[in-house]
Amino acid sequence: MITQDWKIKARSHVCHESGRHFEDGENFYTALFEITDDEDEDDAHFERRDYSAEAWETRPEDQPSPFSFWRSVYEAPEPAATTEVVEKESAESLLRRLIEEDDATTENARFILAVMLERKKILVETDVKDAEGESCLRFYEHAKSGEVFIIRDPQLRLDEVEAVQAEVVAQLGGESAAKDSDSGSGQQPDDTNDEERMNE
Repeated sequence: MITQDWKIKARSHVCHESGRHFEDGENFYTALFEITDDEDEDDAHFERRDYSAEAWETRPEDQPSPFSFWRSVYEAPEPAATTEVVEKESAESLLRRLIEEDDATTENARFILAVMLERKKILVETDVKDAEGESCLRFYEHAKSGEVFIIRDPQLRLDEVEAVQAEVVAQLGGESAAKDSDSGSGQQPDDTNDEERMNE
């Protein structure tokens, strides 16, 4: 399963197939494809492609099937966030840093942060895929920017969840962080969400 090469992939503002710019409020499709190097099968990665609804529905049948895909609504870029918004999204900043650093020892913390951000409706879960062992991959889309986050769900036990939450709170600092973390204490994210989730 490919996750180590995946960072955070931003939403495109144009259709991959036609090159047409998306309009604000327009429905479009995000698809993730597994790309493998013909000369080195171990050199594989995910590639994100965004399609207009028309282009997606008329894709040739001989094109490769996506690993995962879902429908979203395009939102035109907004002005830079205010200081207040940045403070509320400190958990998001930490998650972005941990994903960029890609340290295997922070996978549990990344999962807890993703749950916190889902509770705050900053991230929206779009898909779930089985992974190696007992874990699974959860795909999230940023509610405002449309960026895709891939988070491994380690299937933590309740006592493990509490320990990781304490670690996350310590990194975020402050009582407000503890309050946000407690809102998801002992809970695993549902396998359903308000987005339309589709798989082939």
